[in-house]
Amino acid sequence: MELRKYLLPALMSVTLLSGCSLFSGEEDVVKMAPLPKVENQFNPQEAWSTSVGDGVGDFYSNLHPAWQDGTVYAADRFGIVKALDANNGKVKWKVDLSENPGFFSHNISALLSGGVTVSGNLLYIGSERGQVYALNTEDGKIVWQAKAAGEALSRPVVSDGLVLIHTSNGMLQGFDQATGAAKWSVNLDMPALSLRGESAPATAFGGAIVGGDNGRVSAVILSQGQLIWQQRISQPSGATEIDRLSDVDTTPVVVNGVVYALAYNGNLSALDLRSGQILWKREIGGVKDLIVDAGRIFTVDQDDRVIALNTDGGVAIWRQSELLHRNLTSPVLFNGYLVVGDSEGYVHWMNTDDGRFVAQQKVDSSGFQTEPVVAGDKLLIQAKGGEVYAITR
Repeated sequence: MELRKYLLPALMSVTLLSGCSLFSGEEDVVKMAPLPKVENQFNPQEAWSTSVGDGVGDFYSNLHPAWQDGTVYAADRFGIVKALDANNGKVKWKVDLSENPGFFSHNISALLSGGVTVSGNLLYIGSERGQVYALNTEDGKIVWQAKAAGEALSRPVVSDGLVLIHTSNGMLQGFDQATGAAKWSVNLDMPALSLRGESAPATAFGGAIVGGDNGRVSAVILSQGQLIWQQRISQPSGATEIDRLSDVDTTPVVVNGVVYALAYNGNLSALDLRSGQILWKREIGGVKDLIVDAGRIFTVDQDDRVIALNTDGGVAIWRQSELLHRNLTSPVLFNGYLVVGDSEGYVHWMNTDDGRFVAQQKVDSSGFQTEPVVAGDKLLIQAKGGEVYAITR
């Protein structure tokens, strides 16, 4: 679980975390599972790799590449943003969003954190300083810059002419896609303690569906910023503050009028899109985004079990438990396989029917924190050290 990279700074100033515990006793330290032995059925190949600044280091920054029309866009925490040729990784342009206070001073980090999103001719990215940037995809020049209500920890989401930002203090904001003008904001409420991360909203039928740190899933009308419904899928319980964390930090998935959402220390739930009524729930908690595909749900729980369930009632199909506490990324489907990265820099490929490993690949020594991204016939993954890799099957 490695809560160090998720807990809010206020908690960090009080105590250092060891494994999953607030305490330093040996019995509380959670050990990473040894690397599974895998006989590769095929050997994934590295098509190219390119450095994008210094990466994120040990900080939690939800930075991963975006891809559109043969170009890969990626950023580091300091403020470097690059456009790369998807065929060979060569740099098309580079900009630096860090601040320069003067000739004799070092640049101040932009603290980019909110992911990279590309839509049309604009690239969007947020920061821990509460800044939201829109860059021209042709040359990287800033088209507009807006101030959000708090840290922009989730990736921007573009829909219905709006850029949606979910901030660390529980505000969901809508900015005009073309100008950056703030259109509306909705307060989703914040508990005293939460994980460091926010749900990126899903959009469907003119609404935004988003998880909150209060254990609820909310639906908001995009045109007005008006709350339609809220549904709690995680109820705080337990003896410690960590046990009582109930954040919904994953991005909900909407399929055929059903919202699928996952809470930490809570439930995997299926909700009716129109009313928010719970259709079914299963006692699975996590902070990684899930996948819904062809009647199946693929998710990673808070102990790093990879689980497949059916969408009709949430019945488990299989569980892969050989990657426990390896701090996995969210999963992605690529060429018919389920793929995750881990904190030691390995990429694991699994059969979607039974969860068995079909390939394993050591890619980067700094490890991975954010999920791979499918870019046509390539799989993109950004390491914590700043290197972006393109992998082919």
